[in-house]
Amino acid sequence: MTHTAIFDIGKTNKKFFIFDEQFREVYRSYTRMEEMEDEDGFPCDNLAQLTDWMKATFRQAFARPEFDIRRLNFSTYGASFVHLDQEGKPVSPLYNYLKPFPESLSADFFERYGPADEWAAQTASPAMGMLNSGLQLYWLKHRRPEAYSRIHRSLHLPQYCTFIFSGEYASEYTSIGCHTGIWNFQGKDYHHWVYEEDIGRLLPPIHPTTTAFETTIEGKRVKVGVGIHDSSAALLPYIIANSEPFLLISTGTWSITLNPYSQDNLSVQDLRKDCLSYLRVDGLPVRAARLFLGNEYKIWVKKLAVHFQRPYDSHRQVKPNPKILEQLERIQEPVFHWESINLPGHEKPSGKETELSTFTSYEEAYHQLIKELAELQISTLHLARGNTDIKKIYIDGGFVDNELFLQLLAQRLNKQELIKTESPLGSALGAAMAVHNRAIEPDFLLKNFALQKQKAIHQ
Repeated sequence: MTHTAIFDIGKTNKKFFIFDEQFREVYRSYTRMEEMEDEDGFPCDNLAQLTDWMKATFRQAFARPEFDIRRLNFSTYGASFVHLDQEGKPVSPLYNYLKPFPESLSADFFERYGPADEWAAQTASPAMGMLNSGLQLYWLKHRRPEAYSRIHRSLHLPQYCTFIFSGEYASEYTSIGCHTGIWNFQGKDYHHWVYEEDIGRLLPPIHPTTTAFETTIEGKRVKVGVGIHDSSAALLPYIIANSEPFLLISTGTWSITLNPYSQDNLSVQDLRKDCLSYLRVDGLPVRAARLFLGNEYKIWVKKLAVHFQRPYDSHRQVKPNPKILEQLERIQEPVFHWESINLPGHEKPSGKETELSTFTSYEEAYHQLIKELAELQISTLHLARGNTDIKKIYIDGGFVDNELFLQLLAQRLNKQELIKTESPLGSALGAAMAVHNRAIEPDFLLKNFALQKQKAIHQ
């Protein structure tokens, strides 16, 4: 039996999986890494440490006699480029997509290639600064010309992982299509600004997401996949296994609700609400709505722990409590002013702080937090659904372990079936399927993964 190895690189957790020929997980490991700082003092992933960990982790697994690894692929977060020189060495840090983008440079860009709303509609990407990874290249060209002059190839993070093990330079649709600001969705080509800035020459040829490069590792032939953006990877198993339209809520630092069946064109209002389009592995658009759910959750469980003088991990022990939710009915307006969610209508009021003294206990504050986050998730879900008739909604990723969040979602989705996966393997499993590029049975997920319909909470 042969095996498939997958690196699943998130902002928080860096994971490694091994799957057998039936795509069953037979091994996993993960690590967390301390961030470093870029030249401006802004936090970013430590690219050298990440690279060393991937090489060492694969080498150790490859040497284990119980595994015959013949395929390797990568699923990573998006909005991130690795810029390499002629020798294949990074010329800059792995810049954080939350790094502030200079306002003057943004104004200059949209004066040349805007207006911003028109550009956003063409690229299906709200204007988000560094989160539009293409603008990272524009920033380098105009604000870091010395580093820019040394760039030979710019690789999206999944394709950098491919390069580490295969030495091949490649681009692919799911990475190009994740709010990069470089792809014209109607023209099905790079946007004209990419060519006018002569940035296109730095981007390698586009390969199908199912591409695999054959290479030799320690005398053994291994197929190294071209990599895939994690949200698109998470979607792939469900597309293969379903014949009717569905939504997928892929949760983590970002919660991204994906609709691969929408025929709607994005409006300016959609884009302003952080609704955008991704690209599927076949280059077709996916309507997607993003919410900085996990990041906001992490901020507030820290604040609640400090305010109520509780250990940080206390949030893991809170169980859904209908009596607390009944008590919270006294609160008619949102209590929490979000720190990192900037959706229209949800901006933090200037100078106003969240009044945690409203709550009588840690548990009460936590229930209200999850209640308000669930409301935001519902709004995001409706935005992604658009006019598509949807009866089934899947949820995977980190929040499938949060029973209160799931029960509150199910309560609001009484006309749709909410189905959770017991193991949040979505993006790793999708990456494994992509490198195999073979059909699976329609009932594959039901047979091999614990799918469970989520019940609503009863007050």
